[in-house]
Amino acid sequence: MTAEAAPALKDWFDETRFRSIAGQLVALDPRFDRKRFLNLSLDGLDNTSLLQRLRRMSEATRAALSLDYEESLEVLRQLAPLIDHHFVTLFLPDFVSLYGHDHFDTSMEALKFFTPFGSSEFAIREFLKRDLHRTLAVMHEWSHDPDEHVRRLASEGCRPRLPWSFRLVELVADPAPALPIIENLRADPSLYVRKSVANHLNDISKDHPDKTLSVLHSWDRDHPHTAWIAKRALRTLIKESHAGALALMGAGEAAKVRIDSFAVSPTAVTLGERIQLFLHLTSTASKSQRLLIDYVVHYVKQSGGTSEKVFKWKELDLASGETVTLEKRQTIRDFTTRRHYPGTHRVEVQVNGARLAEGEFGLG
Repeated sequence: MTAEAAPALKDWFDETRFRSIAGQLVALDPRFDRKRFLNLSLDGLDNTSLLQRLRRMSEATRAALSLDYEESLEVLRQLAPLIDHHFVTLFLPDFVSLYGHDHFDTSMEALKFFTPFGSSEFAIREFLKRDLHRTLAVMHEWSHDPDEHVRRLASEGCRPRLPWSFRLVELVADPAPALPIIENLRADPSLYVRKSVANHLNDISKDHPDKTLSVLHSWDRDHPHTAWIAKRALRTLIKESHAGALALMGAGEAAKVRIDSFAVSPTAVTLGERIQLFLHLTSTASKSQRLLIDYVVHYVKQSGGTSEKVFKWKELDLASGETVTLEKRQTIRDFTTRRHYPGTHRVEVQVNGARLAEGEFGLG
């Protein structure tokens, strides 16, 4: 028996959804032109992507509401709690990003209101692109808000390299204007917010590694929330064996270890099957040492060359003479971001940035 394929993400905005939103808007404003909304929304819908459908809902809503911008927002504020899908609510802040630039203060309040229902992180970037410092000033105020969704928006919305959005080129070049927001959130009690702060700093590390390290060095990392952020923020630099990042994590010295054995099993797989890694490692140091253990897969490319990806494995303190045994399983399957090709795939063990052992598996 084969499992049914998961529904496409774009089906979050299917015909049923558009008709449902139309019905809700008519109930909230009898002047809403349901026929026009559906004509604009459903024409050629099958050939559109997820984000195209989201944008189509914003544009069709604007066309079918016979109201000015601020009156339209009042209707959409009433609609927000009626929508039963977090991603679908993203069309509400998207509406603001399209039509609200001449109403800055009203639009900022609307984005703040909509963000707990889904997120305004993509919409706020249109305002940052047009007026960076004015928008950051508002977001700085949001970083003190009692609502974790609003505080998270303060960090997430101004990430230099936010996935699924355009880069904020001014902040890629110089992240300093957004750093006061990050400072305010460095020990936030909400994990939701801390994840965003860590991801923001990780974004910065890709262009300005020393800036990320400088920020983290200035923080009190004895605070558990701050320590959590620092560890996650350094993940890209750790994978790249950046000396400063390793030192900040307490693993700046070369590991004094002996690899007793490292194996990849099975040695041959097909797509969809799983490999298992086995590592036996012994400390040869005279005292306890901090070890950051990763593994590196050299994926075969279509051209026949390889491209490596580093995966986190284990972080531990190993006493003098102590031995540790680690196991790791990984399914070899395609993703939208990675396709697999037949050939021999090398796998290396990396400890405190140094690659100390290798194995391989063949993909048929």
